[in-house]
Amino acid sequence: MDASLLSIQPNAAEPLYRQITGQIRRLVAGGVLRPGESLPSVRDVAGLHAINPMTVSKAYSQLEAEGVLLRLRGKGMVVADLAAPPDIAGRWALIEPALDALARQARELELPADALLDRLKTRLTEDPQ
Repeated sequence: MDASLLSIQPNAAEPLYRQITGQIRRLVAGGVLRPGESLPSVRDVAGLHAINPMTVSKAYSQLEAEGVLLRLRGKGMVVADLAAPPDIAGRWALIEPALDALARQARELELPADALLDRLKTRLTEDPQ
Protein backbone atom coordinates (compact mmCIF):
# COMPACT_ATOMS: atom_id res chain seq x y z
CA MET A 1 0.00 0.00 0.00
CA ASP A 2 1.17 3.48 -0.79
CA ALA A 3 0.75 6.13 1.94
CA SER A 4 -0.90 8.43 -0.63
CA LEU A 5 -3.88 6.06 -0.73
CA LEU A 6 -5.00 7.62 2.54
CA SER A 7 -6.87 10.91 2.39
CA ILE A 8 -6.29 12.73 5.66
CA GLN A 9 -8.09 16.01 6.30
CA PRO A 10 -6.47 17.90 9.20
CA ASN A 11 -9.31 20.43 9.43
CA ALA A 12 -12.10 17.84 9.60
CA ALA A 13 -14.08 17.38 12.80
CA GLU A 14 -13.19 13.68 12.93
CA PRO A 15 -9.88 13.02 14.75
CA LEU A 16 -6.99 12.13 12.46
CA TYR A 17 -6.42 8.67 13.94
CA ARG A 18 -10.10 7.84 13.34
CA GLN A 19 -9.83 9.02 9.73
CA ILE A 20 -6.91 6.62 9.29
CA THR A 21 -8.58 3.66 11.03
CA GLY A 22 -11.83 4.15 9.13
CA GLN A 23 -10.12 4.35 5.76
CA ILE A 24 -7.97 1.29 6.39
CA ARG A 25 -11.01 -0.71 7.59
CA ARG A 26 -12.87 0.22 4.39
CA LEU A 27 -9.87 -0.56 2.17
CA VAL A 28 -9.60 -4.00 3.80
CA ALA A 29 -13.35 -4.65 3.67
CA GLY A 30 -13.51 -3.59 0.02
CA GLY A 31 -10.62 -5.85 -0.94
CA VAL A 32 -8.27 -3.03 -1.95
CA LEU A 33 -5.91 -4.16 0.82
CA ARG A 34 -5.48 -7.93 0.85
CA PRO A 35 -4.33 -10.22 3.67
CA GLY A 36 -0.56 -10.14 4.02
CA GLU A 37 -0.21 -6.81 2.23
CA SER A 38 2.22 -4.43 3.92
CA LEU A 39 1.18 -1.01 5.13
CA PRO A 40 3.46 2.00 4.84
CA SER A 41 5.58 2.76 7.89
CA VAL A 42 4.35 5.17 10.53
CA ARG A 43 7.12 7.53 9.47
CA ASP A 44 6.10 7.40 5.78
CA VAL A 45 2.42 8.16 6.50
CA ALA A 46 3.25 10.90 9.00
CA GLY A 47 5.78 12.51 6.67
CA LEU A 48 3.56 12.47 3.58
CA HIS A 49 0.54 13.89 5.39
CA ALA A 50 2.49 16.20 7.75
CA ILE A 51 0.97 14.74 10.90
CA ASN A 52 2.39 13.53 14.20
CA PRO A 53 3.80 9.98 13.97
CA MET A 54 2.07 9.15 17.28
CA THR A 55 -1.28 9.72 15.54
CA VAL A 56 -0.47 7.12 12.90
CA SER A 57 0.93 4.76 15.54
CA LYS A 58 -2.29 5.08 17.55
CA ALA A 59 -4.37 4.21 14.48
CA TYR A 60 -2.20 1.21 13.60
CA SER A 61 -2.25 -0.04 17.20
CA GLN A 62 -6.03 0.21 17.38
CA LEU A 63 -6.41 -1.74 14.14
CA GLU A 64 -3.94 -4.33 15.45
CA ALA A 65 -6.01 -4.71 18.65
CA GLU A 66 -9.14 -5.21 16.50
CA GLY A 67 -7.40 -7.92 14.47
CA VAL A 68 -7.43 -5.95 11.21
CA LEU A 69 -3.65 -5.55 11.16
CA LEU A 70 -0.82 -7.76 12.30
CA ARG A 71 2.64 -6.58 13.40
CA LEU A 72 5.40 -8.72 11.88
CA ARG A 73 8.89 -8.39 13.26
CA GLY A 74 11.15 -6.84 10.66
CA LYS A 75 8.29 -6.32 8.21
CA GLY A 76 6.09 -3.82 9.99
CA MET A 77 2.31 -3.86 9.81
CA VAL A 78 0.46 -6.11 7.38
CA VAL A 79 -3.20 -6.82 6.79
CA ALA A 80 -4.21 -9.75 8.98
CA ASP A 81 -5.54 -12.97 7.50
CA LEU A 82 -9.25 -12.73 8.18
CA ALA A 83 -11.25 -15.92 8.63
CA ALA A 84 -13.61 -14.92 5.85
CA PRO A 85 -13.80 -11.89 3.56
CA PRO A 86 -16.35 -9.34 4.74
CA ASP A 87 -19.80 -9.88 3.31
CA ILE A 88 -21.84 -7.13 1.71
CA ALA A 89 -23.70 -6.44 4.97
CA GLY A 90 -20.40 -5.86 6.73
CA ARG A 91 -19.28 -3.42 4.06
CA TRP A 92 -22.60 -1.55 4.22
CA ALA A 93 -22.23 -1.29 8.00
CA LEU A 94 -18.97 0.58 7.49
CA ILE A 95 -20.57 3.24 5.31
CA GLU A 96 -23.92 3.65 7.09
CA PRO A 97 -22.66 6.34 9.52
CA ALA A 98 -21.44 8.47 6.60
CA LEU A 99 -24.76 8.01 4.79
CA ASP A 100 -26.65 9.05 7.92
CA ALA A 101 -24.49 12.17 8.28
CA LEU A 102 -24.90 13.04 4.60
CA ALA A 103 -28.69 12.66 4.77
CA ARG A 104 -28.89 14.78 7.93
CA GLN A 105 -26.75 17.54 6.41
CA ALA A 106 -28.76 17.53 3.17
CA ARG A 107 -32.00 17.91 5.16
CA GLU A 108 -30.50 20.74 7.23
CA LEU A 109 -29.45 22.53 4.03
CA GLU A 110 -32.82 21.76 2.41
CA LEU A 111 -31.15 20.22 -0.63
CA PRO A 112 -33.37 18.24 -3.02
CA ALA A 113 -32.79 14.49 -2.84
CA ASP A 114 -32.61 13.99 -6.61
CA ALA A 115 -29.89 16.66 -6.98
CA LEU A 116 -27.95 15.11 -4.10
CA LEU A 117 -28.19 11.66 -5.70
CA ASP A 118 -27.01 13.04 -9.04
CA ARG A 119 -23.97 14.62 -7.41
CA LEU A 120 -23.24 11.41 -5.50
CA LYS A 121 -23.42 9.37 -8.73
CA THR A 122 -20.99 11.78 -10.35
CA ARG A 123 -18.57 11.47 -7.42
CA LEU A 124 -18.78 7.67 -7.52
CA THR A 125 -17.79 7.56 -11.19
CA GLU A 126 -15.03 10.22 -11.01
CA ASP A 127 -11.37 9.28 -10.84
CA PRO A 128 -10.30 10.14 -7.26
CA GLN A 129 -6.91 11.39 -8.41
